[in-house]
Amino acid sequence: MKRSELIHLVRAKFPPLSLSHWHDWLRWRFSDGERFLILCMIAGTACGLAAVSFHLSLHYIFYFIWDFMLGLDPLYFVIFMPLVPALGGLIAGIILTTLAPNAAGSGIPQTKVAYYRDFGMISLREGIYRFLLGCIFVGSGNSLGREGPTVHMCAAIASSLGRFFGLAKQRVRAMVPVGMGAGIAAAFNAPISAITFVFEELLEDFNSRALGGILMAVVVAAVVERSLLGEHPTFIIGAMPESGLWMLVCIPLGLAAGLLGHFFVIGLLDMRHFFKDRLPIPAWMKPGLGGLAVGIIATAVFLLTQENGVFSIGYGNVDLALGAKLTGMTMLYLFVGKFIATIFAYAAGGSGGLFSPALFFGGMVGGVFGVLLKLIFATPDTVVAACALLGMGAFFASIIRCPLTSIFIIFEMTLNYSLILPLMVGNMIAYFLAARLKPVSIYNALLLQDKINLRSLPSYRGPQDYRNLPVSAIMTYDTLNLYAYMSAGENLEQMGERRHRAYPVLNENGGFLTMLTHPELELLAKNHPKEPISDLIATDKDVESVHPETSIQHADRIFVDKELLYAPVLSKLDARRLLGIVTLHDITRQHCLVEDSVDNA
Repeated sequence: MKRSELIHLVRAKFPPLSLSHWHDWLRWRFSDGERFLILCMIAGTACGLAAVSFHLSLHYIFYFIWDFMLGLDPLYFVIFMPLVPALGGLIAGIILTTLAPNAAGSGIPQTKVAYYRDFGMISLREGIYRFLLGCIFVGSGNSLGREGPTVHMCAAIASSLGRFFGLAKQRVRAMVPVGMGAGIAAAFNAPISAITFVFEELLEDFNSRALGGILMAVVVAAVVERSLLGEHPTFIIGAMPESGLWMLVCIPLGLAAGLLGHFFVIGLLDMRHFFKDRLPIPAWMKPGLGGLAVGIIATAVFLLTQENGVFSIGYGNVDLALGAKLTGMTMLYLFVGKFIATIFAYAAGGSGGLFSPALFFGGMVGGVFGVLLKLIFATPDTVVAACALLGMGAFFASIIRCPLTSIFIIFEMTLNYSLILPLMVGNMIAYFLAARLKPVSIYNALLLQDKINLRSLPSYRGPQDYRNLPVSAIMTYDTLNLYAYMSAGENLEQMGERRHRAYPVLNENGGFLTMLTHPELELLAKNHPKEPISDLIATDKDVESVHPETSIQHADRIFVDKELLYAPVLSKLDARRLLGIVTLHDITRQHCLVEDSVDNA
């Protein structure tokens, strides 16, 4: 028999196993639920490995740079060390603007958007860029954390696994909280906190199926992390003091954390708005500018204190605070420096999270309270360490707004359960005060700043009732507007290459007047090139509109009855305030997405 005939015979007998054959074999061998649970274990392993790799990469990159810079002449250190975070920010900015715009920020807002609006579709490419940009931006010394990027990266891994193994769309969506929990479990070595965080931040109903998959993944991820990095808490603390009146410090400490956490959120949002909308420099330069500010601040604090905690993650200084090994003034300098540097690093558009800074703030402020107690009441050093621990929980509750997680995470990160009562009191005070001052949590506020509104989506309970969701869930917030005081030609010129089917027309105060289609605008530009639009069209005619609270089902009926293709979304309180546009395409696309999920479930 010839060699070619033998090869043909073997291929006929044993055909190559293509991806479609692989999916068919999995569907034949396992049910959808069984495949989901198997993938939860695989996702836990993969996410644990990815989280540990990210952790070690950040650590070794930063300390390689730090040790090298310390070896220079002191003058050269002062000159060049501030430039390292700036260079990291510049490189990250170029990659973010050209290749990976979705890898900016902490990653948790992006994960929430993918879960609620894209049926959990997160590409593995996003996870890879998140890993790379975190190493560049945070590894070069910028003052952000690793936990948020780990969540986004692990959610991308879990989502990609679900799609690769042919899960139905609803199962792919369910893989996002699985990856999210696995990422937190591996990043913090805290599996219980990972579960509570997923339910507090992403989900609202404790669905047993979701809970089982998340539990499986976080346990596997935690086992992987502990196998590679060892069985140890994230932070090392000594003996805790005995119970006593000193524990009442949790009350003023909770109040301070609530107020300072609120100021941090407001400062970050205002500075981010400035960088995004008002700073007249190219977008790729902004993370570099933020990195330069971080470098200057962190270097100045290092020269004052000989501590480098403002750079990068800073957990080394948190360990020192928990061991009562820092002076009150040193902790105050570190807090102020980290507070300002983190605002610059995040607002400038860098890639990194907010968990680590929140815990750092709490450790330093709590330590300062402990030092004051020591000076006034001659309490032992163990009280300073205990106050640092209480401060960490209170600041986490104030900034991240997950009160249950803020309690459990301190237990799991320190393996110390002796301060449960003051920890709970301080955390709840900080949480309720911060929520009262600003009801919208930081991640939702960041999404709103980007004109993405997920406020109404947590009530969503599946494809059967998507029509009851408000129009705000699918509308377009970033509209392309015409201005009545300008001519049609000027409006076309200011649009550039962007083109839509129709445009809202606004007056000089930004109030809504009417709608114009693109052909109508071009005709006006041709026949009346110089005259303002307000002189050429009737701005008092009634335009069919909807409110953001209008249900998708009701909007659908309006579109059918009135034969509309688009409608402006106006405020219920102010009929001239334009909030966005909803189109027939938006409604149809949502309907098709849900129908696909039902067909594939």
